[in-house]
Amino acid sequence: MKVRFWGVRGSLPVPGPKTERYGGNTSCVEVRSGAGTRVVVDAGTGIRKLGKELAEGEAGHSDVHLLISHTHWDHIQGLPYFSPLYQKGNKLSVYARKRDDLHLQAVFASQTDDPYFPVPFAEAQAEIAFSELTDAAKFEISDVKVACARLNHPYIATAYRLTADGASVVYVSDTAPFSDILFEDEFVERPPSPGAELPAKDRQKLAKMREGVVRLCAGADLVVYDTMFTHYGHSRPSDAVDICREAGAKRLVLFHHAPERSDAEIDGILAAARALAAEKAAGLEVTAAFEGLDFEIGKS
Repeated sequence: MKVRFWGVRGSLPVPGPKTERYGGNTSCVEVRSGAGTRVVVDAGTGIRKLGKELAEGEAGHSDVHLLISHTHWDHIQGLPYFSPLYQKGNKLSVYARKRDDLHLQAVFASQTDDPYFPVPFAEAQAEIAFSELTDAAKFEISDVKVACARLNHPYIATAYRLTADGASVVYVSDTAPFSDILFEDEFVERPPSPGAELPAKDRQKLAKMREGVVRLCAGADLVVYDTMFTHYGHSRPSDAVDICREAGAKRLVLFHHAPERSDAEIDGILAAARALAAEKAAGLEVTAAFEGLDFEIGKS
């Protein structure tokens, strides 16, 4: 199984000299099995470069399975620029958590409504299919097994575990720590103060959610974890290290870097995370995601 990072930032793209080494594109990770099944997780601006490679570099037509963690802008904003959408004969299968208020297809169609984009989504030439998922869904994409878990994020995000070729990679983005605040479908007007006591029912939901993430990461070869912030909907490196330690994961990749973080600042965050892992999770390898980072895990 091959894993490649095409976009590693959160919130918005940040090109420039301070982000050259880690990259400035938003979330997009490609997983390709030994049999050639291509699964892409999230469609931030990083998916544009992937699409150009698929359109220009491969013989024949592409068949892409796109897992969306959630439909916040930085995780879908690159899809209208995904070249294979506009080529007849290509196939795109889109998977995301089911919502009661809006169908998945309507979310993507609204991105390209007038006056936001010149080409309506309905005019895409590729064959597009949508699948809406439950929080704990399990399914197969050819030879790739997929399992899901709910995350603690505004309007709810989904974590994915992909297993193929005797190896597993887990994608956990975006999620707040499972301690200070519970995010659900409702807008949180006034988040509780850090350290404030939560209602018992919220603590129980958070504990169950955290258990689900630990189970999803159990024994994983690679865990890609949101370590963007220390507040409101996102995690710290220490949260990711704790999850990986409890899950017995082998390697952690710090992901969804904050847009204001320079390359030098990410270097510092990585060094601190490695020191923490050495202290608390012996044997856990820690890397910071950068555009073009590749892993090959499992049997080829």
